Amino acid sequence: MAAARPPTPGGLVTLAMLHPNVRISSGAGQPRKDSKTPSSGIKSRTRLRSSLAMASPDVTLPALSPEAGGRPKSSASPRHIPVVRVKVVTDTDLGLAQGVQFKTMDLNSIINLLKELPKDGLEERQLQCIKMMVQCYQNGFPLRDLVQIFKIMSLCTEKIEKQPNFLESVCEILKLCRLPFLKKKASDEITYAKEISEAVSLLGDLIKVPNSELRIQLCKCIVDFYHAEPLKKQIAGYQQVTSTYKIQMIESGGLAEVLVLSWDLLQTELLEKLWLLKTLQHLSTSEVNCNLMIKAQAANKICSCLNNPDPSGQLLFRSSEILWNLLEKSSKEEIIKQLSNLECLLALKEVFKNLFTKGYRHYDRQLRNDILVITTIIAQNPGAPMIESGFTRDLILFATFNEVKSQDPLVKGLKLSNSYEDFELKKLLFNIIVVLCRDLPTVQILIEGKTVEALFTYVKKTERHKVIEWSAAQHEELQLHAIATLASVAPLLIDDYLTCNGNARILMFLEWCVNEETFFSQGNSFHGTGGRGNKFAQMRYTVRLLRAMVSLGNDVVNQDLCSHGAIKQLIGILKIAVNRLKEEAIVLEIKSDILLILSGICENHSQRKETFGTEGVDIILHLMKVDPKKFQSGLGHNRLLFSTLDCLWCCILGCYTLEDYFLEKEGIFLLLDLLALNQKNFCNLILGIMVEFCDNPKTSVHVNTWRGKKEQTAANLLIKLWREEEKDLGVKRDEDGKIIDAKKPLITSFQEEQKVIPMPASCPTTAIMEVSENIRAKIYAVLGKLDFENLPGLSAEDFVTLCVIHRYLDFKTGEIWNEINEEIKAERFRPISADKETLETITIASENIGKMVAILQNEMVESQRNQDMHSEQKVYIKIRATHKQKDMANKSWAKFLTRTSNAKALKKAKKLQEKAIESSRPKEYPQNALIHSTDIKGLNITVPTGDVITVESTPVYLIGGSLADTDIALKRLPIRGGALQRIREIKIEDKPKSYYSL
Repeated sequence: MAAARPPTPGGLVTLAMLHPNVRISSGAGQPRKDSKTPSSGIKSRTRLRSSLAMASPDVTLPALSPEAGGRPKSSASPRHIPVVRVKVVTDTDLGLAQGVQFKTMDLNSIINLLKELPKDGLEERQLQCIKMMVQCYQNGFPLRDLVQIFKIMSLCTEKIEKQPNFLESVCEILKLCRLPFLKKKASDEITYAKEISEAVSLLGDLIKVPNSELRIQLCKCIVDFYHAEPLKKQIAGYQQVTSTYKIQMIESGGLAEVLVLSWDLLQTELLEKLWLLKTLQHLSTSEVNCNLMIKAQAANKICSCLNNPDPSGQLLFRSSEILWNLLEKSSKEEIIKQLSNLECLLALKEVFKNLFTKGYRHYDRQLRNDILVITTIIAQNPGAPMIESGFTRDLILFATFNEVKSQDPLVKGLKLSNSYEDFELKKLLFNIIVVLCRDLPTVQILIEGKTVEALFTYVKKTERHKVIEWSAAQHEELQLHAIATLASVAPLLIDDYLTCNGNARILMFLEWCVNEETFFSQGNSFHGTGGRGNKFAQMRYTVRLLRAMVSLGNDVVNQDLCSHGAIKQLIGILKIAVNRLKEEAIVLEIKSDILLILSGICENHSQRKETFGTEGVDIILHLMKVDPKKFQSGLGHNRLLFSTLDCLWCCILGCYTLEDYFLEKEGIFLLLDLLALNQKNFCNLILGIMVEFCDNPKTSVHVNTWRGKKEQTAANLLIKLWREEEKDLGVKRDEDGKIIDAKKPLITSFQEEQKVIPMPASCPTTAIMEVSENIRAKIYAVLGKLDFENLPGLSAEDFVTLCVIHRYLDFKTGEIWNEINEEIKAERFRPISADKETLETITIASENIGKMVAILQNEMVESQRNQDMHSEQKVYIKIRATHKQKDMANKSWAKFLTRTSNAKALKKAKKLQEKAIESSRPKEYPQNALIHSTDIKGLNITVPTGDVITVESTPVYLIGGSLADTDIALKRLPIRGGALQRIREIKIEDKPKSYYSL
């Protein structure tokens, strides 16, 4: 038989495994055989417990087979698997619970003993009790006793100064605190949370004791809170508390703040300081602790000691880690404020210089880069004394010494490798130059450091066979980063830029970017996005640099660009981008920037606009033909259209030759098509261009000729935009679009809600600012240049709105005077009689204009209603006439059918006809007149007869068309009496022999 495995501590043991008298039934519903009485079962369980208690834990018990239970074998079903009724019995039920039995002590008596007044032998008794307590709790402190234990430790700490023997006891208690805390119930953590939090906060007071051993032991204790090892022995009835709970108690107790406040006490001993830094490093992993540390000025205190001597190097490493954690998990603004002082920056400067010039290990380079990142964050504060500390000069020197030779002994013999850390350092130095140049006093240091010259060394095509210190991918990334840095630095150093022939070098580099020379770009970096396998990234940042220089509006820079043929070159690049390149986000950005550059160069310069030429106009027209669906693509079509319209305004308007060419190419039609899209972002700009274009006398013809969807005219479009704008602004109008308030016909809801604020005469008021904030003034200007007369395609509603537009300037003038009047009242001034009379006259005149327009609008609306009624009546008359005609036709047809089907009716009609004919003839005839009869005897018809016969043509489908008079017609099937016969001539018989001779 196989040996049975002994039960594990705390495990569950089944009765079927241990008791030999347990019966196993073959089914759930069958009764047990040979069952024992309860008394016998208790006796056997007692014997088993005693035997197991005496047995060694290494002894294995024999396994029990089903036959051992006394169940007879069944021959009928030898392979039947029985179902076991199992009763679960715990180790506690059987007395098998393994582990150390925990014995508690009367801690209150120890506390009272420590509080007793000094006397002979008391110290020995106190130390003995504490030693016994330490021995008792050698496996950890229960949560329920933790407050009293910390109280005992606090009392012992107070005695250390006069009784040094208590130092060992406190250290022993701290060692036990490093063990996991114990809980008896799951609810103990919540029950004792508040008391334990307050007790843990008392640990910080121990660091104030001037004893190195105690301080180090305290730091080890706190560090072990984060790295608690499981207990080696199981405590009966207790469970281990997790490290998370201990960390929460530290956070709620505010221990981190206490430790930072005691920083100054540990400045003399390096070992103590290192242990405290290690402790703070662990504490700084929590956001709560970081906030507490910042409150205690941790960043300032730690940073100021970075340069303290430390052979081990731990001080610098742990300090930088703490600063990093503080920056990540607490208020960055507060940390920058604490570090923005001369002491901290001097310490950072010395540390960085030492690591830069003397560091050679991988660890040194990483730490150097970390310090530089922290410095970059500090440099974002304009109040940081970067220049005063000399740090700015050193950083610029380190950033440029590789490209511009320097005689400074600090960089003599220095050389960067192509390692990843040095590569990251180079990028970080470029980045901090951008941050530093935001402070204008830094400009002089940038000039002295020849920063522009150093950065321009990267603005050139990559030479394949030349040996460089960086790999191809690294050089490409640094090149892009340098050009991006130039875009921030060069506008501040225009003289250096021109000295380096910046425009010429940029245009040469752009020429390389668009040529077909093979270049395998990596496109791995942030700056290389979208430029993998091409030169798009280089072109994008070069164009950005050029845009930054042109946006300065410096005549010298722009003239230098034009002298190098920049306009023609940029138009050529734009043509390539439009015709050959795929519409990607980076390509659209390049197009937009080139258009903005051309706008900046050509604005207010007629000669440069002529250089822009018809070739540039064609590109503008092509870009204006944009699909409206692309505005929602997110690639940048909106920005491209903005740049296109801006280029149209700056490069075409003002040059009559280009304006005429633009009109010939139906450019106004494209503008109105874009305006009809009713894109709120573009309407203001398009209307501004329309106002400028209307100065050209040829423009009005094109505007009036344009037709949109459903034959919409330009005037109707402009008036529709006016109504929509007034609806958005909350201007009060009735359902017919008429003026409601004649005193304030243009007032918006915002103006109505805002109270009148007295302002200086030099400041524009709300009524003035409103002109530039919406499109009403521009619509008025465009319609004004179209003369408000003979505007095609307008409805009555449009004319009602047009009345308001026509009087816009008068209404706006009255609105401003009304605003002046309100300001005078708000300031409690009383104008002189003449001024008061003038104000009243202006107000009344403005109101009268409003009333007059309202009356005119009412007349228009009433006239339109009358016209609608008249048109409606005409339609009704036409409908009635149509119905009457149909009735007459029906009656005539009914009479015709009656004559056809009824002989009597036919004869009656014939008699009436003859009577009518006879009554129409004259009563007397002239003498010698021959009277001829016009009637044909024997005809029973009621239609007039004569020698002229009207023959209605036979339908084509019956006679076969032009082939009817051929032999082919005879082959057709007979239709109503046989095949058609060819008729060669028509013979008219019974020709009348007489006619009226008058």
